[in-house]
Amino acid sequence: MVWQNWARTASADPEVVERPGNDAEVAAVVRWAAARGKRVRAVGAGHSFTDCAATDGVLLSLDAINRVEHVGAAGADGSREVRVGAGIRLRRLCSELAARGLALENMGDIDRQSIAGAISTGTHGTGARLGGLATQVRALRLVTANGEIVETSPTRRPDLFELARLGLGVAGVLTAVTLRAVPAFELEAHEAPMPLGEVLESLLEPDGLVDSHDHVELYWWPHTDVAQTKVNDRRSSGAGPLHPVRRLIDDEVLSNGALALTTGLCSAVGALTPAVNNVAARALTERRYRAASHRVFTSPRRVRFREMEYALPRQAVVPVLEEIRSWLGRSGENVPFPIEVRFAAADDVWLSTAHRRETAYIAVHQTRWLPFARYFRAVEAMMAEHAGRPHWGKLHRLRADDLRALYPRFDDALTTRDAVDPGRVFGNTYTERVFGD
Repeated sequence: MVWQNWARTASADPEVVERPGNDAEVAAVVRWAAARGKRVRAVGAGHSFTDCAATDGVLLSLDAINRVEHVGAAGADGSREVRVGAGIRLRRLCSELAARGLALENMGDIDRQSIAGAISTGTHGTGARLGGLATQVRALRLVTANGEIVETSPTRRPDLFELARLGLGVAGVLTAVTLRAVPAFELEAHEAPMPLGEVLESLLEPDGLVDSHDHVELYWWPHTDVAQTKVNDRRSSGAGPLHPVRRLIDDEVLSNGALALTTGLCSAVGALTPAVNNVAARALTERRYRAASHRVFTSPRRVRFREMEYALPRQAVVPVLEEIRSWLGRSGENVPFPIEVRFAAADDVWLSTAHRRETAYIAVHQTRWLPFARYFRAVEAMMAEHAGRPHWGKLHRLRADDLRALYPRFDDALTTRDAVDPGRVFGNTYTERVFGD
């Protein structure tokens, strides 16, 4: 099989680009396109590594559909349902929620995506007792292929709801998302380099690193025995806010500026990579601080790279990491970028990578200056041995038949798609590959 769709930006050029400002305008564009046999795709921030938003037809930008529409009454636990325009970026959403004393229960480490794009591709954070963003969705409003504006929820057209909340946009164009928001909270972050062997030994223990904390992720630098651990908890040991100068040095100078320099250097002189990685793994020294949850969850990411991420049954994470480690040692592959590991609870979302199983995520990266196909191909083969599910918005080679074997509700998703979009108005090259038509 040849590698496909391994570009950061898609190659398809839209014939028409539209920027509707409300549901009626979205519906009018969809009806116009469908009548002329043109396909339609919606785009958010363009954060995905695949061509999932690419089209040679009509491209819809949702940037203008970005306001907070409604905040519901508080429940017994203080949570509220908040309806927002589907094009709102996560950074603005977090600010709007914070102004109302609210927050997302969990999120990833990037806040540039639109909420529609984030849920549609299965974006997640980390936390063994928490799900991805799609699990926080309570209702949706969308425009279907016939131009109808539809409301859907777990009790109102539930099959459509399942496909729409995580389905790569094939159910229709999302225009509003209702989320469960929780009372605003702070997190205490503890970040430190640790011996890789010690971290791996703890990952699967019942009372080990992952189960003892609210949010755990780690970054292992290839060719080293060091992992940078990031642990976030609601409980506090008395840590205060991070000094702005320390944040600047760690997040911008070391995590971004130095990484750009080291990956460029290692790309030019591969023999330096093990030594440089060992220095980089220890450059970010231990720190502990406390801040609003969305400020702890997210970090600036300014270095360009390619990424592939797979979701595995949690018990497979250590064996697969050991396999990757062994392969890197045998192959001599030049990898100056860290490997990221995160965790999630099992959920019931049809096309969620954590569907019905406790999950560990392994993400491999390669700088844009180096070839990546051999490395990613080798890791992807390891993932296949453990029923790995690829992140929908990151690089992978799987097709519909591969994915059907991994998702118990895959055919239900296809049946629902047939019902709401038989003419494939919302299809493109990527959806043809992963859904089979």
